[in-house]
Amino acid sequence: MFEGEPSEAEQRAFTGDLPSVSATARTIAEAHRRYRGLDDGDIADYIPVLAEADPSWFGLSLVDTGGEVHEAGDVEMTFSIQSISKAFVFALVCQARSHEFVHERIGVNNTGLPFNSVMAIELNDGSPMNSMVNAGAIATSALATGETPAEKWETIRTGLSRFAGRSLDLDGRVYRSEIETNQRNKALARLLESYGRIITDPLDSVDIYTRQCSLSVTAHDLAVMGATLADGGVNPLTRERVVAAEVARDTLALLASCGMYENSGEWLFEIGLPAKSGVSGGIVAIAPGKAAIGAFSPRLDSAGNSVRGQRACFDLARTLGMNLFASTPESPPR
Repeated sequence: MFEGEPSEAEQRAFTGDLPSVSATARTIAEAHRRYRGLDDGDIADYIPVLAEADPSWFGLSLVDTGGEVHEAGDVEMTFSIQSISKAFVFALVCQARSHEFVHERIGVNNTGLPFNSVMAIELNDGSPMNSMVNAGAIATSALATGETPAEKWETIRTGLSRFAGRSLDLDGRVYRSEIETNQRNKALARLLESYGRIITDPLDSVDIYTRQCSLSVTAHDLAVMGATLADGGVNPLTRERVVAAEVARDTLALLASCGMYENSGEWLFEIGLPAKSGVSGGIVAIAPGKAAIGAFSPRLDSAGNSVRGQRACFDLARTLGMNLFASTPESPPR
């Protein structure tokens, strides 16, 4: 889109503040109270082990860029990160490769089709289009640094652990359950190989991708990981730089346009935050320069997004002033 010499304009950022600590804590508690009894949606069962989730689980965590933590409910309940991992693996690959490399090799445009669409690849001359759909995520995982599949996997596991500020572990039961049911992902990888989009063994790439989706996290972990992107790539609890500020910016831009799949436009219109969901019931939503929300509740809507998590994010984005597009007049109107 922007051909020719890159601009030398310096990237600057201007962000506002959240309400007071006490007001933010009350808002989180109220959102949890309001939606904990909402029983709409169903638990994912196409991955057998996910069907065992308790539908009553519901946790909300908010971590701001200063390291303040506000939480309510089941914030330490572990679940598999699933597709939310795509956002952070994208960031790691951008950090290791480059903005231009990932843009050219994978793409950043929304497919407008379901997350596991074969048609999207065929319609776009083999391009996976973006790293948030399964085909793009598999191709992105294949680009992780490392000479062997084991080294690539460890790069991803340790990288996501740095985002979370603690060591994340593989849930073996989830991994085995997914390996037994991921024939479509294997087919997507083979199709990408036929177009030259994956140059390593495609089944190794699927295995790495399946492993990253099977990492165990909590709602608290998701909030910390999201807040690391909100804080320009610096973990607000450990103060470790995980990725460059430019990489955090690029990741949030991609999440805004593609993070909620074919519903990304509707999510942005209603909630106004870059976000990513997973079929185990997790959602991470990020307000750059301010904070991130980590939500977990396993009841999903027809698009595979947590019903309670979405409603809570809607309320919090409004009451805490997190919507990227919201503004108030600088002075009273005439």
